[in-house]
Amino acid sequence: MLRRPLITLAVVGSATIASATLAGVTGVSAAPVVNNSAATTSPIKHVVVLFQENVSFDHYFGTYPHATNTDGNPFTAKPGTPSVNGLTHALLTANPNGVNPERLSAAQALTCDQDHDYTPEQQAMDGGLMDKFPEYTEVESCSPPDLAPPGLVMDYYDGNTVTALWNYAQRFAMSDNDFDTEFGPSTPGVLNLVSGQTHGAVPAVLADVTDNGTDYGDADPTYDECSSGSTIAMTGTNIGNLLNAKHVTWGWFQGGFTPTGQTNGTVVCGAAHTNVGGASVSDYSAHHNPFEYYASTANPAHLPPASEAEIGHNGQANHQYDLSYFYESLTHGNLPAVSFVKAPKYEDGHAGYSDPIDEQTYLVNTINAIEQSRFWKSTAIIITYDDSDGWYDQVMPPIVNSSTSAEDALTGTGQCGTGTPRGGFEDRCGYGQRLPLLVISPYARENSVDNSLTDTTSILKFIENNWSLGRIGGGSFDALAGSLNGMFNFHHPILRRLILDPTTGEPAA
Repeated sequence: MLRRPLITLAVVGSATIASATLAGVTGVSAAPVVNNSAATTSPIKHVVVLFQENVSFDHYFGTYPHATNTDGNPFTAKPGTPSVNGLTHALLTANPNGVNPERLSAAQALTCDQDHDYTPEQQAMDGGLMDKFPEYTEVESCSPPDLAPPGLVMDYYDGNTVTALWNYAQRFAMSDNDFDTEFGPSTPGVLNLVSGQTHGAVPAVLADVTDNGTDYGDADPTYDECSSGSTIAMTGTNIGNLLNAKHVTWGWFQGGFTPTGQTNGTVVCGAAHTNVGGASVSDYSAHHNPFEYYASTANPAHLPPASEAEIGHNGQANHQYDLSYFYESLTHGNLPAVSFVKAPKYEDGHAGYSDPIDEQTYLVNTINAIEQSRFWKSTAIIITYDDSDGWYDQVMPPIVNSSTSAEDALTGTGQCGTGTPRGGFEDRCGYGQRLPLLVISPYARENSVDNSLTDTTSILKFIENNWSLGRIGGGSFDALAGSLNGMFNFHHPILRRLILDPTTGEPAA
């Protein structure tokens, strides 16, 4: 198939949330150092989850550790670097999808958002043949850019563009066998991160994103004044409830959470930044915040903490904070034991409005700040993604939970796997597509690729196990989740830091 070149865009400088927020938060008093002394089952006293957007494993790591080195920042693998289950020569030259994957350069950082809904992702896999991605998940037009080449959904970046992530993989640990918990877009992805459960959804009005109380689409949270369109409320338990019960400090930190004003008594989340293509992108996305779906952990009016001492504890913010407070907590010694950190939209990696260049700036600035803080020696940073965006990945996921609903289409019309679904809840078929997963920590195995079967709820399980919280229950996927322990060596920490340049992704001089 003849393929048109992508429209290339010059990479220009962009502001970063870190540079804007490290300067401080006005009107909030500094707090004394907090001793997060809750007992843990490992040397890890702080977990920081950097939850990014819409990337399949092969889209970022398909040719790891071999980069083309014809443009962008060079990458040379260290001797002994392990390979991954990635794009083989046959898949690159005679792909069963009828169009071969092609490398995207840094000049092609802005691309169309692909179709990543629950049903099309299943259809693309064609019962395990993995040969219908262009037919079902490819998007051929968007703005910006206006046109996308045929076969874009198959394409990938290498270490000349996602340079920082490849360098983190070299120094620390990554997985090549981690999967989205279920098929589908962001809302199921974030709900599974914090509860392993997408059943229990109560729509504000009848919506086509739920089926018999199970969410499979991208509804916004009912308990968020910055929500729009279809909304749902979630019943049941999330990890925040378990952490509160054991008095373990925690917080969700998200770019753009601080309101910019009010309209008719309702807060407005109007903060925005400009991405590398020059487009203005609103910072906050309500459906990227899982805790706002639950009445018990929501902060509908986006109230700030009464003081910095409240961060991580119960208070008027109810553990929901602007991203700026995360950097403040690092600086002033008030970092919660568990931090979920969400980039502003232009830096979250989501195709269509974000990109690998802006994402790298955010990731590196944030990880550098953590490594240079007093908390580094006892911290585990986990980087992963909420869904695959529908980007091609050649690995058929193991189906650990089946579904037979009108929305299912993996192994036939109305069919995704066989057997009885967990809890009797349909529309939760999974695992979904393969996703990147990295662990950055003094206790991470160095230059390691872990092959253990894991999914998004493996992060949930790690937190549950580390603080002896128990399980969510009620059909949560946490009961099935594989362990992340293969990515750690708890007996021989390596305290050496890896400080990268946020522009190039290479080690800083």
